[in-house]
Amino acid sequence: MKTGRPKINVPLEGLDIILDILSATLLILLIAYTALSYSELPDRIPSHFNARGEVDGYSEKSMLWLLPALGIVMFIGLYFINKFPHLHNYMVNITEENALKNYRFSTRIVRFANLFVMLIFGVIAYNIVESSKGNISNIDSWFLPLVIGSSIMLPIILLIYQNKINK
Repeated sequence: MKTGRPKINVPLEGLDIILDILSATLLILLIAYTALSYSELPDRIPSHFNARGEVDGYSEKSMLWLLPALGIVMFIGLYFINKFPHLHNYMVNITEENALKNYRFSTRIVRFANLFVMLIFGVIAYNIVESSKGNISNIDSWFLPLVIGSSIMLPIILLIYQNKINK
C-alpha cells in the first residue's frame, strides 16, 4: 500500500515503554491465572453474563483458554501495527513537519488500546473463574458502564486532542 507518507522511526518515550510493559505483564498474568486456576474449575464454567452480571450461558472449561489465546493474538497484532505508523489512518494530511507528532500520537493510542484490551480480558477471566468457584462477583455494577463509557468518551477526547496538536 502506497500512502506517500514519510516513513520515520518514532523514538520510544518513557510512557510508551511503560504501556508496553504493563500490557505484556497483564497478558502474562492472564495466562498464569488461567493456568493456575484451570485444574480447580468444574467441567462446565460460566461463559456469558447478562447486563446485570448474572450468568446466562455455560461452556466447557477449555473455552477459558480462548481469552489468553485472543490476548496473545491481539497483543502481537497491536504491537506490530505500531511498527508501521505511516499506514495508520489519520484525519489530517501527514507531512514531514507533522509526521512525528501524529505518528507518536497514533502509536500511543494503539498502546493504550492494547493495555485496555489486556485489562478487559483479565477482568473477564477473573470473573469467569470466580463465578465458576461459586463466588459472587460485583462486576455488574461497574464493568459494563465503564467499558461503554470509555468507548464513547475516549474517541471524543482523542479527536479533540488530535485537532489541538495539528493546529
